[in-house]
Amino acid sequence: MKKISLLLMSAGLMLSSCSDLLDTEPYDQFTKDNFFTSEKNVELFANYFYGEFAGYGNSGSYGNFYFNFLNDDQGTTGTQEWTYTNVPATSGTWNTPYTEIRRANTLLASLPNISDMSDASKANWEGLARLYRGWQHYKLVRAFGDCYWVDKVLDVTDEAILYGARKPRNEVMDKVLEDLDFACNNITANANSRTAYNVYVANAMKAEVCLFEGTYSKYVTKDIARANKYLEATKAACKVIMGNTNYDLNPNFKQNFDQLDLAGNKEMILYKHYVYNVLGHATVDYTCGSTQVHGMTKDAFDSYLFTDGKPKALTSKNTSDAGKVVKLDDNSGFGEAAFLDITDVLAERDPRLAAQVDNILQFPGCGYARFGGAQSTSSTGYGVLLFDTNAMKNTDRQSIGTNTTDAPIFWYAQILLNYAEACAELGTITNDDLNKSINKLRNRVGMPNITTTVEHDPANNMGVSDLIWEIRRERRVELMYCQNDRYYSLQRWNQLELLDTQKHPDQCRGAYVGNITAADGIDMSQITVDADGYINCKNGNERIYDAKYLLFPIPSGQKTLNPQIGQNPGW
Repeated sequence: MKKISLLLMSAGLMLSSCSDLLDTEPYDQFTKDNFFTSEKNVELFANYFYGEFAGYGNSGSYGNFYFNFLNDDQGTTGTQEWTYTNVPATSGTWNTPYTEIRRANTLLASLPNISDMSDASKANWEGLARLYRGWQHYKLVRAFGDCYWVDKVLDVTDEAILYGARKPRNEVMDKVLEDLDFACNNITANANSRTAYNVYVANAMKAEVCLFEGTYSKYVTKDIARANKYLEATKAACKVIMGNTNYDLNPNFKQNFDQLDLAGNKEMILYKHYVYNVLGHATVDYTCGSTQVHGMTKDAFDSYLFTDGKPKALTSKNTSDAGKVVKLDDNSGFGEAAFLDITDVLAERDPRLAAQVDNILQFPGCGYARFGGAQSTSSTGYGVLLFDTNAMKNTDRQSIGTNTTDAPIFWYAQILLNYAEACAELGTITNDDLNKSINKLRNRVGMPNITTTVEHDPANNMGVSDLIWEIRRERRVELMYCQNDRYYSLQRWNQLELLDTQKHPDQCRGAYVGNITAADGIDMSQITVDADGYINCKNGNERIYDAKYLLFPIPSGQKTLNPQIGQNPGW
């Protein structure tokens, strides 16, 4: 049963009766009374928890990489609007976590009655269930703020929860921390696994939750004492993983995202495994096929430092964004054609940028086939290279459901970033802390180290210290396209206003194409180019920030069911 982890659960191989057994007890089906009789059955039920992490998605479904477009890293033709601009009638973001909380509470309620289990085994499974329950409540708080804390399987007699007011977010998050602490102290199974929940996965989840709460408390609710409590908890969780020699950075940055099998990769804390004709995804296909990709913005492109470790405003390196017109045959069947090659531009920057984008610009009127087949175009001209690999057959790369690269879920680089940020926000960071975290990431790609004394970047628009600015920059470039991290980071830093396209137009800008002339033979009629020669993908639309967007609205259907539920500010 330990082999049934992310792979099989994501493929849906779960007893369907397990999710339906909560309300009735027919004799010809499993029920909560006759199913939870052994540890094997507990393990089978708990395997459903692995469906929580989408990874690269399943078959044609979207995953947690690339597909989150509400940020300033990816430019979408016409501008991606806020998740909600009006109050919806229903919301899976509200409903789904409560469904999963009920699942966790069902397991918790059943454990004491299983005689064929030791106390240590029960504590392990209780830890896993509470980890899952705490994580679901965290997602609710992150989206809606105040919500209901549910620590038992509800029935119609629980009127205080079913028909009462929401609990304050701080109260819920304190309960979440209790669940996470219990999990970190009691989960003992699968200690060496990288495809199953274990104590290190629990600490990785705790580090993410506590960093969110610590910085949210500091920048949104302005509660410094609370912020420090959660930031210290972040550090402690990171140290558990950083102190284990089984985890380390993989020498190759891109290989964390483009490998057919992440087994043996010491950077992985938890990953999702895909197998051809069993479980596949389409992330590679969507980023190299004929469907236009949402490319990197100029704002994001300029966040990558130059090879001397300095930003654009301070470097002595060549800062030109102009590529060279080249003639080549991209094996797409159209023969030789003109393209813009930005190899020289990328050579001046942090090598992580060249791992993220193609050296050949691609846009409507100038499509490019990275490996033959369909020509790809990008909304900003920058192709999405990170997830693609020559290890797959060309036909499989451009087909839905046949992509089989493994997806990282939690990995060591995240822990180093979380640790550095927590130390900096606490005001206790030292050069030794930086050497144990940020500088390891920089050393991996051959970038200069950072110290606690950094030169001021005129682009610092967050109102924070120069060191915190640089740590945030490191997070951005290391986790580009990953798990909607940029959006959630801006939310917890109280910086979602940076997504306002009127005030920050560079997030609607793309690559420089101003040096293309009519003689080059490149069709420029299908794109909009601004006065400075950069692709503009705004298409006349704007995304205007309002303070209410910090939190999602409570669905109107929930207010109809329970008038006491209230509504979030501004909605």
